[in-house]
Amino acid sequence: MPAHDKPIIPRDACYFLTLNVVDKIDVFVRPAYKQVIADSLNYFISTQGVTVYAWCLMSSHLHLMIKTKGGMGPAYFERDFKKYTTPEIAKAIEMEMDFRRDWMMQRFEDFSKSLRKIEKWHVWQNCSSPLHIDASMPGLLMERIDHIHENPLRERIVDLPEAYMFSSARDYAGIKGLVNVKVIQQQGISRPKTLSAN
Repeated sequence: MPAHDKPIIPRDACYFLTLNVVDKIDVFVRPAYKQVIADSLNYFISTQGVTVYAWCLMSSHLHLMIKTKGGMGPAYFERDFKKYTTPEIAKAIEMEMDFRRDWMMQRFEDFSKSLRKIEKWHVWQNCSSPLHIDASMPGLLMERIDHIHENPLRERIVDLPEAYMFSSARDYAGIKGLVNVKVIQQQGISRPKTLSAN
């Protein structure tokens, strides 16, 4: 594609992306594994200048709405996040008394070998199919954020989005969540606080 035909992505571009675990393995079923992701997102926020507008961690995938520093595309964040979290997830799995531990670690190792990777384990699938969301359209952003937050409802895990701990829905309901997200405020949208902060 000629340079003049490339789309111009605004510097304040937001991206919706989904990071999937290899073979759709339900890794994130224990609090220790889930906490790795929350801590890692906070690490990237504080050290890499990534802005997280929304997130939701399900058992085999992570949904994100982010803005990268300097308007860079999401590929660099995705690469670094996967590289950073893989050994942390492996360490957490090794420390837990999980009957699936050997099976999961073997799957991650086999997947890495199939890709001929240097790394011993490969936790995440390669493709996330990031979707650019125009940051100047808060309605569109909120629509996608609501979609992210409704994942646990669609899986019938909770009755209300903000009841799910490993999601930014709590922040959008006025309850401090696990990740230092930047809540998007849209004029005319009021979000009822249905859970107490206590």
